[in-house]
Amino acid sequence: MRLLPYFLTGLAFGFVMIKSEAASWYRIMEMFHFQSAHMFGILASAIATASIGVLLLKRYSRLLTLDGEAIVIPQKAAGRTNYLVGGFIFGLGWGVIGLCPGPIFSLVGMGSIGALAALAGALHGTWLYGCVRKWLPH
Repeated sequence: MRLLPYFLTGLAFGFVMIKSEAASWYRIMEMFHFQSAHMFGILASAIATASIGVLLLKRYSRLLTLDGEAIVIPQKAAGRTNYLVGGFIFGLGWGVIGLCPGPIFSLVGMGSIGALAALAGALHGTWLYGCVRKWLPH
């Protein structure tokens, strides 16, 4: 029962991903080919929502998680190289596969075999990163 709010939030997120067509390979390819502004609008609204959410979390620092722990957002270093390299790798994977992590889970829930293969690749990449992390700049 303790995980029910997280499950329901994930279910709602998946529903929105599918209904907004953010999980559509065709919509993603339209974005990368600059043929449609649909995905750019979704991304802009996500950035605005996240910015407002983080601002509110920082302003009302007395908020707690469902487990009663304090919500802390640590300050990050201002180095741009790591963000550029990470963004490049993320964008390259997104362009090659046509999916980012959120829609992968949504499409797996819809029964997509191709998304299951993409999820396996994403999990393998995460495992590989964990193996080589100590040799990478942070």
